Amino acid sequence: MRDYGMLRMWAAALAVAGGLAALLAAAGTVVWAIEVDGTWPTLGVLFLGGAGSLALATVPPALSHALRALADVGETVRAG
Repeated sequence: MRDYGMLRMWAAALAVAGGLAALLAAAGTVVWAIEVDGTWPTLGVLFLGGAGSLALATVPPALSHALRALADVGETVRAG
């Protein structure tokens, strides 16, 4: 388990960064929606801008899961 500790450390760091990115994307979307004038621009910000920013915020957690899976596969192959 020691050989893949660096992968697991980066996976944990990416998980934390992903959680922070999701919170900041949600907060930014709310602030942006408040600043926009009109009903349709506000709905556009919430449904298009918010969805896009949250979709991009899911990249670090996805990479985190991939790194953890890579470490698990490496440990399994090495043990067997």
